[in-house]
Amino acid sequence: MGIKIPKSRAEKRVRRHLRVRKAVKGTSERPRLVVYRSLKHITAQLVDDDAARTLATVTSTKVGEGKKSEKSLEVGKQIAAVAKDKGISKVVFDRGGYQYHGRVKAVADGAREGGLEF
Repeated sequence: MGIKIPKSRAEKRVRRHLRVRKAVKGTSERPRLVVYRSLKHITAQLVDDDAARTLATVTSTKVGEGKKSEKSLEVGKQIAAVAKDKGISKVVFDRGGYQYHGRVKAVADGAREGGLEF
């Protein structure tokens, strides 16, 4: 019976993400909209899990000035525009183990404003 070592915040997030990924699967008709949040930036990707490939990526490093939440909203709008260009209108949202709150919610709201359904 050893000593329990507390898990880091990142390890807990990865474990939550794997738990969510059991249920969330992207296809070519309805890809997975994945959100990754770092301390400074946020990234959104469209992933086709059947073909195991990324269809599109938008990151906040390419977005203009503003607060992080404003940049996140813009990332959501841009990923929706890219999806529309590729003929995608419906996606499955993958929050990546993060709470559906703040910047993650802003990406989802921006994607919905851009015309994506999920």
